[in-house]
Amino acid sequence: MSSIDKQALLKIAESVDREEWDVLDNGDDEYQVIVSGSLERGATYRSYRPVANEIPEREIAAFIAAFNPSTLLALLDENIQLQREKDATEAVALALRDDMRQSREKLEAAERRIAEHCKVLNSLAAVARRYLPDYDEHPEIQAADELLDSAAGIGVKQQEDIVDSDVGSRNQPGMVVAVHIGAGDFVKVKGQVFEVEETDFDDHDVTLWFVGGNALKCSAGCPVEVVSAPVAAGIKVKGD
Repeated sequence: MSSIDKQALLKIAESVDREEWDVLDNGDDEYQVIVSGSLERGATYRSYRPVANEIPEREIAAFIAAFNPSTLLALLDENIQLQREKDATEAVALALRDDMRQSREKLEAAERRIAEHCKVLNSLAAVARRYLPDYDEHPEIQAADELLDSAAGIGVKQQEDIVDSDVGSRNQPGMVVAVHIGAGDFVKVKGQVFEVEETDFDDHDVTLWFVGGNALKCSAGCPVEVVSAPVAAGIKVKGD
């Protein structure tokens, strides 16, 4: 039903008193629709307010009576209320969608800023390790260092090494920034495994010297893959 039809029905219903209708049986196979409560009977007379006369079937008369002005106005009022609730729900849904889009944009911007800040702070931390001999002895600095690694997404996954029980201070397998690599670590470079013999820091670069004389030079913050020490029979570390 279109809004034009509803408005037309509303106008017609409001032009009539808000009344209810009944069916009156004339007893001669004809029926009438009359206003409810208007029927009066006397010894020699009967009066009422007619709505429709000479209806041949009772079912038709009952249908007409059921859709009286009072019923129609109630239905239209209910329809209007449902439409208002629907409009309000749609407005809330649109507002929530806009809020979610704005929140997502703010989150993405914050993540970009965090990544940029972590990059700068990691570079500063690398310089501090170079020029502060007791850098690793400060627990507050270590806590900040761990926080930076976690925020940058380069934290080393901590897990038990069930293969090698004497790893000591070695890094656990995973991606580790070059400045954290130490002597005794095993790293994989271009598919080959090397044992780190010593490390050297020069300005913003790190040089990893491997057993056997090979070396790798890269920026202090570049990720390097650390692997477990080879223990299987027949496997040799590059440089042996």
